[in-house]
Amino acid sequence: MTFEQLRVFVAVAERQHVTRAAVALNMGQSAVSAAIGALEHRHGTKLFHRVGRGITLTEPGERFLAPARAILAQVEAAERLLADLRGGNRGTLLVQASQTIASYWLPRHLAAFRQAHPCVDIRLTIGNSAQAAAAVQAGEVELGFVEGTPDDSGLRSQVVARDQLIIVVALAHPWATRPSVSAAELLETDWVQREPGSGTRAEFELAVAAFGHDPAALRTVLELPSNEAVRGAVEAGLGAAALSASVASPSLEAGLLCQVHLDLPARNFYVLQHAQRFVSQTAQAFLAMLETK
Repeated sequence: MTFEQLRVFVAVAERQHVTRAAVALNMGQSAVSAAIGALEHRHGTKLFHRVGRGITLTEPGERFLAPARAILAQVEAAERLLADLRGGNRGTLLVQASQTIASYWLPRHLAAFRQAHPCVDIRLTIGNSAQAAAAVQAGEVELGFVEGTPDDSGLRSQVVARDQLIIVVALAHPWATRPSVSAAELLETDWVQREPGSGTRAEFELAVAAFGHDPAALRTVLELPSNEAVRGAVEAGLGAAALSASVASPSLEAGLLCQVHLDLPARNFYVLQHAQRFVSQTAQAFLAMLETK
């Protein structure tokens, strides 16, 4: 197999669409299909199910995806090392961040870094905090930005910012007109929450536990994969939610949500690095810039 075939396979697998993969790779659709066909023919293994216009991984394809990604990550690490050895203001910054950080805190810092280093290629992917930590552990990115520290001794963590969680409800919710609520009342309303693995959810559940309650006792009626979806569901009256103040701010200012007055502890944003992997000069320069902000 060739490196190009691996690159095409991963692109198609991640998008489950040949045309979108071709656009992302700046290749023709026929060239992408040919690369996949050659890889399958060479090894006598079908990697994708093709049903109509749809394409999904077969069981062998699912098993092959992780090592294929690992190989691409190693090649990119080697390229970054050579770029460092060559010197100059070039390189690639590979970053994955949680949704809250990627949407509300990180963009301004990436923009400032890009202005200072216009020849650097910045690649940001977004997941929840658990996914960002896993990407650093697997070597898919150099830096991961998460809410809360991961329980992983193979990663180094450093505080880069502080954030405040708040509780919000719709205007028709009984809490909207209350001057405050007690911690015990947290168990008496419906909740809209992020999915397990989300840093926002993990930090809120830690706060509930600190109040002396079992987070499993919360009446979670809906789990959603994005902050904006949670905010919209609460605006629609489905329950209360704990969100970053930055996420809730637009709806609070528009009068669509009310903040419930119950103090939650502030939380940290962390940057993660692999404890044993090479850190490029590009990543070091970005971390140094963050320290000056």
